[in-house]
Amino acid sequence: MKKFALCVALALMATGAMAKEWKTVRIGVDASYPPFESKAPSGEVVGFDVDLTRALCAKMNVKCVWVEQDLDGIIPALKARKFDAIVSSLTVTDKRREQIDFSDKLFDAPARMIAKAGSPLLPTVESLKGKRVGVEQGSTQEAYAKVWWEPKGVIVVPYQNQDQVYADLGSGRLDAALQDQIQADAGFLKTPRGKGFGWAGPAVQDPKTIGDGTAIGLRKTDADLKAMFNKALAQVHQDGTFEKLEKQYFEFDIYPGH
Repeated sequence: MKKFALCVALALMATGAMAKEWKTVRIGVDASYPPFESKAPSGEVVGFDVDLTRALCAKMNVKCVWVEQDLDGIIPALKARKFDAIVSSLTVTDKRREQIDFSDKLFDAPARMIAKAGSPLLPTVESLKGKRVGVEQGSTQEAYAKVWWEPKGVIVVPYQNQDQVYADLGSGRLDAALQDQIQADAGFLKTPRGKGFGWAGPAVQDPKTIGDGTAIGLRKTDADLKAMFNKALAQVHQDGTFEKLEKQYFEFDIYPGH
């Protein structure tokens, strides 16, 4: 009988009868990155990523719950099962792929520097040597600045979240800030606190540190959840939901060619 019971158990596992049934999916988010994710005065997490995730969850027929987490600890928290997925403008890089898996692409994520309007600063070592450049901890922009700028005399200043970067840029404690171009455009330059600031040079390029667009971060063991998200992503593109949400937040296509 014991042998028979063992065979039945193994058979159930083989047929996937014991696979996890996703009814609630906990979403990790760093809510300091408007217009993608931020906190409303009510305390609710809002933004493009949040609205897109709600649409994906509806397609997946699951309940989604947001769990706030600073970006520099968001991947360790996912691996520790504090939540099940990261939807937080998370850029795909080879280094991150070593730790976690990713869904299909959500949108592009060019990185660009901002400084005082009319500033002669450019995103080069020659221009920035001895200058203070703010970045968000755990971001691909921090990785880029620490690899290409810091060893050559640029003072790279990491902050716990993007709001703190902008606060010190506005107060003059920083000479410039490097972050996601789309976020900086809609979440800073086009807001009252971005008055008097502008782009400082073109976007920086480096596939190793800047990566290739953003995606949903997932544990490597959750292939079933990845498949669910990818199917839902295809559906929101096919039925026009993605384009409709995009137009509510941006004046341009954040995922050209999709």
